[in-house]
Amino acid sequence: MSSISEIQVLVVDDNRQMRFLMRCLLRAAGVYRVAEADGALEAFDLLNRFPVDLILVDWLMQPVDGIAFTKMVRLSEESPNPYAPILMMTAHTEKSRVAAARDAGVTGFLRKPISARVLFDRMSAALLDTRVFIRTPTYFGPDRRRGASANYAGPLRRSDDPGREFIDIEDARLRA
Repeated sequence: MSSISEIQVLVVDDNRQMRFLMRCLLRAAGVYRVAEADGALEAFDLLNRFPVDLILVDWLMQPVDGIAFTKMVRLSEESPNPYAPILMMTAHTEKSRVAAARDAGVTGFLRKPISARVLFDRMSAALLDTRVFIRTPTYFGPDRRRGASANYAGPLRRSDDPGREFIDIEDARLRA
C-alpha cells in the first residue's frame, strides 16, 4: 500500500445512514475502495472473500455486536486476516466500554458523532501502528500496553520484557 487511495476499508454498521456517512467521509479522504456490511456475520463473510486493510465496526449491532465480531476476526481459525486494524465506533464511551473494546483486540476507538479529523487521525494511527500482536488463550491483538508506565511497581509482566531472565512472583511481591 503506497497511498490512501489504494486501501480497502470495510465498514460494519447496522445503520444504513451511518454506513453512508462513513463512505462519504472516506471518499473525502481519497478512499474509494469501501465495502459495507450491515452486520457482523455478513462482514466476516466479506473478509473471507475480499482483502481488507482496515475495518470500521459499530459496537451495538444485532444479533452479533462489534465486540463479538472483533473477537471473531482476532481469534477464529477461519479468519483470513486476524492482524487487520480494527477501529470500534460507538457513542457509548464509558471507561469500561473502552477497556472492553481494547480487551477484545481493537486497534483504536472512535466516538460518535465522528468528525472527519478524528476519523482520519485514527485511521492513520491504526494503519501505521507498529505495536506487536500478543497471543494468549483468550486474547489476540495489538499489545495493550502503549508504553512503559513510570508508576508500575509490580513484577515484569511478559517473558520478553527487557532484563528478564527469571523472576519469582512471590519475591517480587514481597519487595514491593
